[in-house]
Formats: sequence, C-alpha cells, structure tokens
Amino acid sequence: MNEMSIGEFARRSRLSRKALRLYDELGLLVPARVDDSSGYRFYDADQLERARLVAALRQLGMPLGEIKATLALEPAVAAHRVADYWAAAEGEHSDRRRLAGYLVDRISGKRSVMYEVNTREMPGRSVLCLKRNVTGHDQAWTLGKEFVGLLRSRPLPRIDGRVGAAFCIYWSQISEDSDGPLEWCIPVAAERAEELAGLYPELSLRPEPAHREAFVHLGPGLEVGPAQWQLVLESLQTWAEGQPVRPSDLGMRITYLSSNPPDETRGPDCDFAVPLENG
Repeated sequence: MNEMSIGEFARRSRLSRKALRLYDELGLLVPARVDDSSGYRFYDADQLERARLVAALRQLGMPLGEIKATLALEPAVAAHRVADYWAAAEGEHSDRRRLAGYLVDRISGKRSVMYEVNTREMPGRSVLCLKRNVTGHDQAWTLGKEFVGLLRSRPLPRIDGRVGAAFCIYWSQISEDSDGPLEWCIPVAAERAEELAGLYPELSLRPEPAHREAFVHLGPGLEVGPAQWQLVLESLQTWAEGQPVRPSDLGMRITYLSSNPPDETRGPDCDFAVPLENG
C-alpha cells in the first residue's frame, strides 16, 4: 500500500513528527488523509519526494514561506528560483567574509574606509511614513512590501530626483535580537501634504528637517543584506571619526531612487546615508 502513518513517513523522509505537523499547519506538506475519529495523519508514498525537497531546501537555509512559494511553481521556474536564492546567499556569505576581515583589522588597531563616502545637503521635506518594530529580515521585508503595496494601490504625485525618493530609516539594528523600529517614508509636496495624508490613513505625516548627510552610493539592482549593511555603516563611522561632524538623531537610512521609466530587471538605485550635525 502507498499510504503510511506519520511515524513511517517521518522515518522514510527523515523529518520529525514535529516538523511534519508544522508543515501541515503551513500548507507546505499536507497529509493525504486525516482520520476523522482519531485525527491520525496518513501520507502517500508519492509525497516523499516533496518531503525530501523541503528538507534539503531547509538545509540551504531557505525560509519555509519561500519554500512553499518555490514548490508551487513549474519545475523549471522553481529551479531558477532556487538558483537565485543560492546566488543571494553566496553574496551574503561574501559580505560576511569581508566584514570578518574588517573586524579582525579593527580589533588589531587598523581602521579603514571600505566604501567611498560623500556628503550632500538635503532640504526640509514633508514625508508620509509607516513605522513599526520588526524582528529579523523576514519581518523587515514584509513591512517593505506592505509599504510598496500601499503606494501602488494609490499612487502619489511624483517628486523628481533623490529628494523625492522613498527611503527606509533603521532607527536601530534589525536582527533576531533587535526589533528596530523600522520606518518607511515617501516625500510629498508640502503644499499638498495634509490633502495627500488624508488618502493614506495607514500612514503618518511628519516633517523631515533640512540636514547634511554622509552617504555611500551602492548603485542599482542591489539588495542590501545585513553584513553589507554593517560594512557600509562601519565605513561611514570610520569616515566620520576624521571629520568635525557626528551622526544626528534623524536615523540612518537607505534611499531608493526608481528609474524613470521603471526598470524591473535592475531594481532601484540605492544609497546608504547617515544624517550629520556639526561636531
């Protein structure tokens, strides 16, 4: 018979019963049958391949939500998505290697600026914001998608250039240990700020004062991972140590300047900036 109990399926798939119950709850690996009277789960032998794929993808570090979305795709598309995921993971590993090297030098008393740092003046602006405490990269990503979704559902009048670009403020570190908060912002014309805020009850309106900021230009098409984030921050802090300035309390941010027309193949042109005040 092709049908087997959860215990037998766990043994043959090398997944624990706990994992199988979790994957059932998530809709990732649903039993072929659940007994109405006992609640026992039964699986089909044909599900072993999917179970082993899930286990293997978890060994790559792929989140469960990403695995579920990947396995719902046609095989060729799913294979491409796994390749993209691993390319991003290798990029993050490379960034961690660079960060480790930087920290070894720093602990040894050597300080260096790993990115080119420039400064610019930013005018005062009115901004619509979505601010929330988030834990880890997945929650931060979800908040960003929520913000972008709001703007796409009710587009705002465009303000050209970097002064009109959306930006994301990291008020403190985002990790499994630290929950931010994180704040997504979009500048709006001051003379229409109150009117436009009324169209977005989910967002808050506040002023962003004029300031000078130090920035590192990362270029288009880059997703900034935690290790690269830290490397850029270290470069900005090392640069600031040799200047008559110090970071202000306006919050470190990443600015995303979309191309016009939009180019989905490359992504937005982004930079990492730290607002400054005179020392």
